[in-house]
Amino acid sequence: MSERLTEDELNAIRKRVCELRLEHRDLDDAITQLIALGTFEELKIKRMKKRKLQLRDTIARLEDKLIPDILA
Repeated sequence: MSERLTEDELNAIRKRVCELRLEHRDLDDAITQLIALGTFEELKIKRMKKRKLQLRDTIARLEDKLIPDILA
């Protein structure tokens, strides 16, 4: 059983999700540019992709907090 979040907490989570989505999009653009320019810094690209995955997982966890538990 999870505790209910206050409206302020929900707003903070929504704001954080927006920030993380922006960072995720920026990383995606940066990776695309590096590849398009032929700058194959493999280690840098791998780190950026790993960060993108971490962001995606964090976004998913935060979005789960925004969805109320529904008793079946």
